[in-house]
Amino acid sequence: MPTTLTESVKSKSGQVADSALSNATEGVRGVAEAFGYTPAELESIPAEANMGLSCGNPTAFASLRAGEVVVDLGCGGGLDVFLAAQKVGPTGRAIGIDMTPSMIDRATRAAADLKAPKNVEFHLASIDALPLAPNSVDVVISNCVINLATDKPAVFREIARVLKPGGRLAVSDIALKKPLPDELARDVSAYVGCIAGAIPIADYLSQLQAAGFADVRVIDSGSDLNAYAKVENQSGCCSPAMDATVEVPGAKKKVSLGLTSGCCSPAPSADSLHENLKSLLDRYDVNEYAASVKVFAVKR
Repeated sequence: MPTTLTESVKSKSGQVADSALSNATEGVRGVAEAFGYTPAELESIPAEANMGLSCGNPTAFASLRAGEVVVDLGCGGGLDVFLAAQKVGPTGRAIGIDMTPSMIDRATRAAADLKAPKNVEFHLASIDALPLAPNSVDVVISNCVINLATDKPAVFREIARVLKPGGRLAVSDIALKKPLPDELARDVSAYVGCIAGAIPIADYLSQLQAAGFADVRVIDSGSDLNAYAKVENQSGCCSPAMDATVEVPGAKKKVSLGLTSGCCSPAPSADSLHENLKSLLDRYDVNEYAASVKVFAVKR
């Protein structure tokens, strides 16, 4: 049974990876389009690569060029990796990193189904310990994953390590405009849903600068974070019951892991993440507290 926040995030992400969520679900497509993906982009990738977990489209503003090496932190089912591979072409490389085995399995299967070119690869690893050589990467992208890290400065230092001098960071993420209500701050669904783990915009700037980045910009994209409530495919049943709690930096109370069975089924549903998050968004306008941001930086 998971006993730490990281293990809980991995467990919840695994449930989503094992679910039927894909481009075949109207709500999943709606979330992706709300955060900047075009219908043509979504048609160009395997349907299972998209599970409605985005908060932006980093490949749309990363200015990827042919021949570049690009790394996607927290690649999930491979959505941004497949799009990046199209942009860097056969002379470049698109590398996906994820800590959840079932996500890597899903992305690998999608690549096989797509008969993806040899410039696509996936690795099981944590984003604060990348299996990549120093100064080996041109661009690092990420999509609503860095906020899940419990030690964000360590992630920023690791990004700086693998980037070449002058290498670029182009990230879609969520950052706070003001403190979250305590219910949101301590709910694991909001954490896995990329909200409760977010840090203030000012901290994003200062932590990247401390890691060795220049020209740091954190720009509010103006996207509606309530788009997460578009994901349907819920059973309408109640949320899983609490089984344990963990400490979360910045939260006033401990976070519930919410991993034991609830009143409707012997185990959490595969889509309980979306269901629980939708319930929270029905009660709060998260746009009041947080923003979908585009993060740009250059390694010194």
